[in-house]
Amino acid sequence: MANRCIRCLPIFLLALVLPLATLAAGSSDAASKQAQTASAHAGMALAAKDLKVAHMHLHHVINCLVGPASKAFDASQADPCKGMGQGALVDARGDVVTEARLHTALMDAERGVKATTLDDAHADAQKVLTTLQQK
Repeated sequence: MANRCIRCLPIFLLALVLPLATLAAGSSDAASKQAQTASAHAGMALAAKDLKVAHMHLHHVINCLVGPASKAFDASQADPCKGMGQGALVDARGDVVTEARLHTALMDAERGVKATTLDDAHADAQKVLTTLQQK
């Protein structure tokens, strides 16, 4: 009986681990999609012809990165990542390198939202874009 249980143990462990690995891959895919969308909006902020539009797209970057459950999420702004996941930072949890990159992009986007000149907002949008495009 004990020998039979020992033979079944690898199958049992595989049955437990496989769904967790699939879930982790799904979260990573969600984080990647949200980061790509945030990157696109950073590019839109960089191309903006006025400060108000640049700020709007930087808010979209923030919303994609933090997700709707975060206190940093601005519900008065659009959520271009709606339905993609829980926010890139939430969905990347556990991937230290990706989390660090996303936090850096978030800090630059938050600084850009507070920028008082279009040039400063563009500079921060460029930093966000560069950071999000790193692999």
